[in-house]
Amino acid sequence: MHLILLGPPGAGKGTQGALLTERYGIVRISTGDLLREAVREGTPLGRDAKRFMDAGELVPDDVILGLVRDVMSRVDSGVVFDGFPRTIAQAVGLERLLADLGRPLHAVILIEVDDEELVRRLAGRRVCAECGVTYNVHFQPPRAPGACDECGGTLVVRPDDSEDTVRRRLSVYREQTAPLIGHYRAGPVPVHVVDGDRPMDAVAADLAELLDALRA
Repeated sequence: MHLILLGPPGAGKGTQGALLTERYGIVRISTGDLLREAVREGTPLGRDAKRFMDAGELVPDDVILGLVRDVMSRVDSGVVFDGFPRTIAQAVGLERLLADLGRPLHAVILIEVDDEELVRRLAGRRVCAECGVTYNVHFQPPRAPGACDECGGTLVVRPDDSEDTVRRRLSVYREQTAPLIGHYRAGPVPVHVVDGDRPMDAVAADLAELLDALRA
C-alpha cells in the first residue's frame, strides 16, 4: 500500500507516519531525511543536492525524485510519503515515477489542524542547546522552566520555531502545498480527511481504522 500524508507544518505527519511504519511495516519516506542521509553518505545524488544546499538554493525536483526512486527500487513493502510532494510539479513527477515502477498510490490522507493550534504547537517548542532533547511549553514542559530534564542545559527557541517564522511557514504551505488537495481530489486517488486537532492516540486510531478498511 502506497500512501501520501498531507498537512501543514505541525500537523503531526512525522509522528503519525512513524506509527504507521511500526504498525504496518511500511516504509516512511521523508525527503528531508533522504537528503540528509544522501549528503552524509556522499552518494552521487547527495553530492548534487549538497551543491544546491551549500548555495542556499532549493534542491531541484529531479534530484529529490531520484532519491525517492532509489529508495523505492530497494524496498518491496508499501510506503508512506511524509510531507512529500510539496508542490503540484512534484506531485506530477511522483505520479510518473510511480507509474514507471508499477506502484500506484492507494490513498492520500490529509491531516487538518487549525492554524492557531499549529502556531501554539510549533512556537511552543524548546530544544536543549546541549543534548538536543525537545520539549513543548504547552504539552510536554520541562520540570524546571528553561532547563533540560536530562542534562540541565539551557532550552532555546530554534529560529524556525519563532512565532513570526511559523506563520510564514504556514503561509508558504497555503500558497504552495495546499493546492495539492484540489489536485488529488480531481484525480482517481481517494483523499481522506482526518481531524488532527486531537490527542496523538486518537488521530492514530482513526488512521489505523482507515488503513484497515483500505487493506480489507
